Amino acid sequence: MTILLTILGIALFAVGLLFSIAWHELGHLSTAKLFGIRVPQYMVGFGPTIWSRRKGETEYGIKAIPMGGYIRMIGMFPPGEDGRIEARSTSPWRGMIEDARSAAYEELKPGDETRLFYTRKPWKRVIVMFAGPFMNLVLAVAIFLGVMMTFGSPTQTTEVAGVQKCVIAQSEKRDTCAKSDPESPAFAAGLREGDKIVAFNGEPVEDWATLSTRIRETIGPATITVERGGTEQVLKATLIENTVAKKDEDGEVVPEEFVPAGYLGFAARTEILPLSFGDSVDRMGGMIENGAEAIVALPSKVPDLWDAAFGDGERKDDSPVGVVGAARLSGEVLNLDVPTTNIVATFLMLLAGFNLSLFLFNMLPLLPLDGGHIAGALWESVRRKIAKVFRRPDPGPFDVAKLMPVAYVVAGIFICFTLLVLVADIVNPVKIS
Repeated sequence: MTILLTILGIALFAVGLLFSIAWHELGHLSTAKLFGIRVPQYMVGFGPTIWSRRKGETEYGIKAIPMGGYIRMIGMFPPGEDGRIEARSTSPWRGMIEDARSAAYEELKPGDETRLFYTRKPWKRVIVMFAGPFMNLVLAVAIFLGVMMTFGSPTQTTEVAGVQKCVIAQSEKRDTCAKSDPESPAFAAGLREGDKIVAFNGEPVEDWATLSTRIRETIGPATITVERGGTEQVLKATLIENTVAKKDEDGEVVPEEFVPAGYLGFAARTEILPLSFGDSVDRMGGMIENGAEAIVALPSKVPDLWDAAFGDGERKDDSPVGVVGAARLSGEVLNLDVPTTNIVATFLMLLAGFNLSLFLFNMLPLLPLDGGHIAGALWESVRRKIAKVFRRPDPGPFDVAKLMPVAYVVAGIFICFTLLVLVADIVNPVKIS
């Protein structure tokens, strides 16, 4: 049964992956057609074509390797300075430029002169290239908000899940009390598992963030009002200073960082609770911010990935995960011993996270990514405006093809990084804790 569920999870992720790619390319396709650009091909995947069908002027198809997708637009790059588009140079770097230029005109037909990508105004080209990643962002936001507002998100409450009997500095990373450890204020005050704290020092508290802040700010005598067995009781405690986990401005724990603060000594119960639209948007904003920081931090992850793949290094929870690793995680999700709703929600969040990563990654201003083409169109707009202000001749379209040697280098780096992640995902995968 475990094997069947794992295979099913991988298959479901593959379907979600193909849909995400097709959805991305649909953004490019629809906006390109909207602006009159001819699109000969719309393909999901790379390699040999498994299935295709021509409708109108566009061939739609699925290829064997589901590692991406593309649409072919006529005239992605302008002609060379001499007006020619065919490859003719013996220089390897120049050859790359001319090969890319020639490929952009492979299916040029009579009448296409007015339907070339590069002839469109820069703002239209920005829309066409941004539409693909934007579709992934829309899908990610829709899934995130849908899951958080209906199923919910793990949320700490003011209910007591357990009481610590003694005071242990959280930096010590131990749970067993030593004889020298003093009694915790919560245990001394008589706080019990199942109590719901409704007020602290006489002021009502409705959420864990508020209660946690007030506890951390208090050292000395305090009153704790709890609901127990349907009635309210007031407990008296004397809070002490202890070394506790540091929290950022959003109330999230900062890993491996500790600060002195007021300490009561209990664990808050975590429940899966639906979030309001506003809270969901805030949580979504935090995820986008964390995702962007993770993209920027990718180069710093290479040493740990190398150790995890080829050495005896531990694969960290925040380690980059590729398509194979994500598919493997999907298989693990379906084997979790939790309610079906939890499994569905976890799987959807994994798919949403994948789409968010696609958006952020594609927005990097590097060729051959969409962000690189966007940067080229924006630069063209800027230099044309500068020329107009200073009454200089129109510099014409920016020739992105001249950056193709750089694009090949960037693509090579991406391929090497992808292969490293692939090896790590196979030999030392990230697992669901």
